[in-house]
Amino acid sequence: MRLPNYIKDLEQWKSEFSFYTPIEIRFSETDMFGHMNNVSPFIYFEEARIKFLSHLQLFGSLKTDTDKVPVVGDLQCDFFKQLYFGDTIKLHVKAADIGKSSLDIHYMGIDQKDDICISGRGKIVQINPKTGKSVPFSDEQLTKLNK
Repeated sequence: MRLPNYIKDLEQWKSEFSFYTPIEIRFSETDMFGHMNNVSPFIYFEEARIKFLSHLQLFGSLKTDTDKVPVVGDLQCDFFKQLYFGDTIKLHVKAADIGKSSLDIHYMGIDQKDDICISGRGKIVQINPKTGKSVPFSDEQLTKLNK
């Protein structure tokens, strides 16, 4: 298996995940051949990311009157095995690289045979929604991220 550049040591990378959410491949997420559509993982990443950040309670309730919100700066997906309608994966999520106002989140999808089927990464930036400028993480946020 050829690894993407954000995975240096596969076994170490895999061992650093502790959070996951199950994802079932729905019929509407497949193409005419029954394969998972190539845009579907980005939907799964969003679902898993929101659950992960909510689990950490990193951004509170994300009400519209808040002065700090997370936005996606970039997003990448790598495909290792085909997935089909009805398959279920465990989509693991972790905070990989933590900066002053951004973090790199990594994703690992494990199929029913315990094989990696998809992986990904994405930069999340904390911004002020009124100014659009990045806002540094608070000490409390950094503590939650570093757990």
